[in-house]
This record gives sequence, C-alpha cells and structure tokens, in this order.
Amino acid sequence: MSYAHWLQLIRNAEKTSSLQGNVRQVHYRFPDGREMAEEYSTETGVIIRRAWKKKTELMRKEEWEIELGEPLPVGLNSNELVLQEAATEPSLRKRITRHAIEWRIRNVPYTLSTFSVTCDGDKKSVTIRTSNKKYFKTISVPEFERCNYTPKQEDLNVKHQNATLIVTYKKPPILLAMEKAVLEELQNLETMEYDAF
Repeated sequence: MSYAHWLQLIRNAEKTSSLQGNVRQVHYRFPDGREMAEEYSTETGVIIRRAWKKKTELMRKEEWEIELGEPLPVGLNSNELVLQEAATEPSLRKRITRHAIEWRIRNVPYTLSTFSVTCDGDKKSVTIRTSNKKYFKTISVPEFERCNYTPKQEDLNVKHQNATLIVTYKKPPILLAMEKAVLEELQNLETMEYDAF
C-alpha cells in the first residue's frame, strides 16, 4: 500500500462523524465491505483509537479488532462469556501522540538490558525479545505499511519503568503529512453532536 492509495481509500469511503464531549468519532464503510472506526481528540487532533470490523469464522459473528488504543469496554448488560488474559500476563497497548507512535508492554518486570528492540525494514515492523526468552513479540505497524515507509533503528527509543517497557518511534515526515491530509479530508465532513453523559 502507499500514501496515495490510503488517502484514496479514505476519500472513497462512506463516512459518518459524531462528536461526544471532546471526542470525535468517525465511522468508515469502504467499497470492499470493510468497516473502520476512529476516535480523535478534539483538543489535539490526535487519533485515540482505531478499530476494524471483521467477521469471525466461529458462528460468523462480527467483532471489532483494535488496531490502536485501549480495548472497547465490555457492555454492562452483556451475557456473553468474555475471555481475558490474566492480570499478570504481559499486555501490549499502542497509542499515538503528535510526534510519535508508542507501545507499552505492561507486566514485564525484567531490567532494560534484558530487552532487545529492533526495526525490520522489509516487514515494516518492530520486534521485541528478551535475552531470558520470557517475551517475544513482532509488532506490525500499519502506519508504515500505509505510507510505504521503511523504519529506521535510530528513530526508536526504549525505556523501562514500573514493570512496563515503553517503545517510542518518532513519526517520519511522510507519516505526519499523511495524518495531516486525512484530517483535512475529515474537516468538511458533517458532524452530529451528542451530549456527553
């Protein structure tokens, strides 16, 4: 995929927008049938959450797969059985800031020297592994794929505090330009306003 292709997908999608408090929600329906939902902070213009609707093979049920941000809250009246990871298991969360993409891996109590974090330019991904073989994760970065950007090791920053590994990647100019172009595309989209609870 390329920057131009992603922008064309955004332009061609059927879009609806709503505002609740200081969060703008945008729902996309793409010509190929896929759906995407995004939430933006109205104060910063930064994306808070992105999710894709996908059909699962089991019972053909549709679920939202979180690409970015915190998981969707489970409905209070839901009678469904929900499987959750144990609170002590490592958990990965991704967030976007104005200038960086950030991943936080919680519940990893090892020292910083235990971790190796590397960029894979060919796969446009970031790999995290520990020397004690207790944790391994390859993180695909859709933002890099969308703008056909090859990540560079020197733009990666890693720190560890409170049993949390924090990996930060400085946004390249092409990604900043793409985000700006998407926001400009959404500027003229009519937005319904709802009162916050």
